[in-house]
Amino acid sequence: MYTPNEKRYEKMVYNRCGKSGLKLSAVSLGLWQNFGHTGVFANMEEMVHTAFDLGIVHFDLANNYGNPYNGSAEENFGRILDRGMREFRDELCISTKAGYEMWEGPYGDKNGSRKYLTASLDQSLKRMKLDYVDIFYHHIFDPNTPLEETALALDNAVHQGKALYVGISNYNTRQTEEITAIFKELHTPFIVNQPSYSMLNRWIERDGLDKYAEENGIGLAVFSPLYQGFLTGRYLKGIPADSRVGKGATWIGNELDDKMVDRLNKLNSIAAGRGQTLSQMALSWVLHNKAVATVLIGASRPEQIKENAACIEHLDFTDAEIKEIEELIK
Repeated sequence: MYTPNEKRYEKMVYNRCGKSGLKLSAVSLGLWQNFGHTGVFANMEEMVHTAFDLGIVHFDLANNYGNPYNGSAEENFGRILDRGMREFRDELCISTKAGYEMWEGPYGDKNGSRKYLTASLDQSLKRMKLDYVDIFYHHIFDPNTPLEETALALDNAVHQGKALYVGISNYNTRQTEEITAIFKELHTPFIVNQPSYSMLNRWIERDGLDKYAEENGIGLAVFSPLYQGFLTGRYLKGIPADSRVGKGATWIGNELDDKMVDRLNKLNSIAAGRGQTLSQMALSWVLHNKAVATVLIGASRPEQIKENAACIEHLDFTDAEIKEIEELIK
């Protein structure tokens, strides 16, 4: 039987998500990769336990995680809860999403309809054996569904008691502004947007999403903060055969040219001067943005979670460090 670390809350930083009352661990665990049907269950369970022992309380899922067996990540997380963690449910913030292709036919296709979102959340709750999730997201903006319908579907999930808060993911500033107006009319507890963001992917700054979120009390839960592994330090000396780029498992592999490797090595030198690994500094840099409530990390083994969670030990940057980093990533 799993017994969590009694000192798990002593070091982790907890940030309020926007202007809501919900606090999220500064580092959260995303179950996008390595928690699906082809993963090793014992490793998955150890990773979740490791995260919780470190004070990570936010676990982020989606209906389609576990591809090619959509839903298998949620099923495995439900099994992990059954094997000793369900008694700690009230210490956990569990989120899931719906929006991408999930099942055959028009009602499970990529969309934001009330039909799809309602059915998907019901399926997710059954897979995880939960009465409710803490946050239910629309995963991707759907230009073919009226935004009012998507907003009403998310609002309805709260009224049904199936979600405490709602969020959106992969919405730009304009789209976020439009749905925010609807949520305000409905008095929906809309608290978070989940975009991609990293040192090497700063689109939310150019788009103004981070500024808009901060000004309007919306938290950002950032995914891909290590840019598909580029910022983990794995590529400082080339491309390992077992890496995501080496296996062709990322769509940005062609960006890893000599110029990028040189940039990564220079960033790594700055990190070493701060007493951090490259990945730790990359996470600290993301959290340095005031709009960011939490950074979602992925992992293939427990040791990665331990290393990355340690980013909270050095979140501050000097003006000189910021300037040096900016010159490399602008």
